[in-house]
Amino acid sequence: MQYLFDAWNKVGRRFKSAEHVLLLSDYDGTLTDIVEKPELAMLSIETKNILRKLSRNRHYTAGIISGRALADLRQRVGIDGIIYAGNHGLEIEGLGSHFLEPLAEEMRPLLHILNRALLAAFRGVKGVFVEDKGLTLSVHYRLAEGSEIDKVEHAFSRITDPLHVTGQIRITRGKKVYEIRPPVDWNKGRAVSWLMARLRQMKGKERALPVYLGDDLTDEDGFKIVEQNRGISVFVGEEDVRTEARYFLKSPHEVTELLRML
Repeated sequence: MQYLFDAWNKVGRRFKSAEHVLLLSDYDGTLTDIVEKPELAMLSIETKNILRKLSRNRHYTAGIISGRALADLRQRVGIDGIIYAGNHGLEIEGLGSHFLEPLAEEMRPLLHILNRALLAAFRGVKGVFVEDKGLTLSVHYRLAEGSEIDKVEHAFSRITDPLHVTGQIRITRGKKVYEIRPPVDWNKGRAVSWLMARLRQMKGKERALPVYLGDDLTDEDGFKIVEQNRGISVFVGEEDVRTEARYFLKSPHEVTELLRML
């Protein structure tokens, strides 16, 4: 990986010379700092104002792809004219359409049952909470004591393994979080591909430059698709992390600086 600002002479020219730029970013850990609880991750006024200006710039189509539910994401960002993709792209709103992955919608009753089972299993375990996002579930254990981690892993496996091994759900991991998703071949990378195709269909932008910024394992699929399409992929975090991204920025503060430069 190369530090993006060290390569800015080259990268900046690509932004400027592109016919159009599809600028996509993760939310938590990319536009905002990682915090103890998801509800505390608020977009700064500065970053929001910059994104609002970019949304009005015809050179850019901006969007946010997050593990959060779409409604939660839209409420937190509150900017008209940008793309919102929630639940890792299982639901997308923007570019004149609303996409909802059909199987994910059918899975709601099963996830509701799983949510109740997980809530019961972790009752009394400090620092662990279950987030019901409608189409997916997240089990956060960032605040759990080290001595509780084995208990958390055991309880989670006991409840989810029977469904996981039979292909009824998919399990992924993030930063101190387990994600439970529908068993569909859909992720942030597929969402990026869908948005690129939609952009071509709606606006005729055949040569739009795809850009993706993210900080977590779930963003790797987005990096891969962007690299396959000769775009610009940016990991947010330490440079010694193994990633598909070509460039890196050190923090969400530097992401805001990048957006200001654009």
